[in-house]
Amino acid sequence: MAAESAAVEFRIDRRSGVATYLQIVQQTKQALRLGVLEPGDRLPTAREVVEATAINPNTVLKAYRELEREGLVEARRGLGTFVRRTLGGAPDATAADAPLRTELADWARRARAAGLEKDDVGALFTAVLDSTYSTNGIESAGRSHKGDQER
Repeated sequence: MAAESAAVEFRIDRRSGVATYLQIVQQTKQALRLGVLEPGDRLPTAREVVEATAINPNTVLKAYRELEREGLVEARRGLGTFVRRTLGGAPDATAADAPLRTELADWARRARAAGLEKDDVGALFTAVLDSTYSTNGIESAGRSHKGDQER
């Protein structure tokens, strides 16, 4: 899909309390982790993002600069911003993740049927992730803060 604009659409939640540019960074990282974006893919132009989300073009550029600083994308003058590397595991990670994705989707449907709201499910999932990936069952303040920024 190189040189084409990747099929990523940013969704901005103005009530989330998360800075708009960080939402773009987080959503881009999520797309990289899930294999939606791959090296060579072009991110939507700032103009395309502005038209779709009604945010300031400087906000988009700030997000893209942050992604570039992290080495995830590169800006090519006159051509756009392109993915340099992915955040996923092995190249076949999507296939390997399929059974887990199915189980998680089933779990999410059960949680919804049980009356949990999306925010409740997110909080529960985050709590389980934090306890599963923490050291000795206690998450350090610095590490927890970093995880909050990437979510």
